[in-house]
Amino acid sequence: MSDASRPIASRFNVPDAFWQGLKLIGLEPSVVLRQARLPVTLCIRELRDRRQVSTEEFFRLWAAVQALNPDPAAAVLLVTRLDFATLPPSSFAAFIARDYRDGLHRMARFKQLCTPERLLVNEDGQTCTVTIDWLHTPELPPNLLVDAAFATFVELGRQGTRVHITPRKVELARKDDGSPALSEFYGCPVQYGAERNALVLDVADLDRPFPGHNPELLDMLNPALIAALAEATASASISLQVKAALKRILASGRPELADVARELGMSERTLQRRITEDGTNFRQLMLETRQEVVRHLLSEPSIEIEEIACLLGYEDTNSFYRAFRSWEGTTPARWRASQAQQPMSSSTH
Repeated sequence: MSDASRPIASRFNVPDAFWQGLKLIGLEPSVVLRQARLPVTLCIRELRDRRQVSTEEFFRLWAAVQALNPDPAAAVLLVTRLDFATLPPSSFAAFIARDYRDGLHRMARFKQLCTPERLLVNEDGQTCTVTIDWLHTPELPPNLLVDAAFATFVELGRQGTRVHITPRKVELARKDDGSPALSEFYGCPVQYGAERNALVLDVADLDRPFPGHNPELLDMLNPALIAALAEATASASISLQVKAALKRILASGRPELADVARELGMSERTLQRRITEDGTNFRQLMLETRQEVVRHLLSEPSIEIEEIACLLGYEDTNSFYRAFRSWEGTTPARWRASQAQQPMSSSTH
């Protein structure tokens, strides 16, 4: 089984480019997160590794953008205003590929490093059809997300070839909203009410070279991307899976083994056996998870200690203080202050 066909992890970090793109269309990330009913900590750079989202939550983010900025051209504006140099390496590599075909296939191979989507590029005679299979959800993607994806693939061709690539047609499953924004951007017919969402390109355009082709940089990026994809598609240890699940449900109270088993889609007995085989126990994993999350949250000065206690599911702040003192031998406030002073003291030596 190739890396591209293996299932990717069900939760992922929202790409930095998404948060940057929001500001380009007049939206603040925190406002979008509140609209989507998701933690505002998602857009804090230092905490995002601990605040991953599911595909459904990612869809809610895009639905929130759509609700806050109903402009039919919002996705096109977001994509065309974004500097492709700010994209993650998995997407940036496509813009320095050999030609349009190479760029699309690189994007298809490594797209799952950003979001759990399988990009399908199918050449048939004179046409090339690009479709997306969203993983880990039966839900249909928000219209704005479909528009942003297809606009990205077209911009890849236009910026890469420095030619105004025009698709043959665009098929959209949704109803026509009467706006000419998309047809004006694509420069081709947009078929609404179609059976699928699809971008149909001219195969001849795929042969167009990219003047900015950078084989040396690609040679540097490719091994790292391949390694990252292999790591992402490999199954994590059960301890890491349990800790990731605990981080998702800590705020709901004091999660039990049954809650984590349900989150991971297995029986309590199976989960307990696998945790034991991994040389640990549920109580220890819970303790380590709380400590990891606390340290990350305390490193962000804008988050109040009372809010941290709430995010970790403590009934009151005093319970959190007692637990923290037992771990670190000091109060959360003093620990935070000591961490803030460390870079300053090290710089004086």
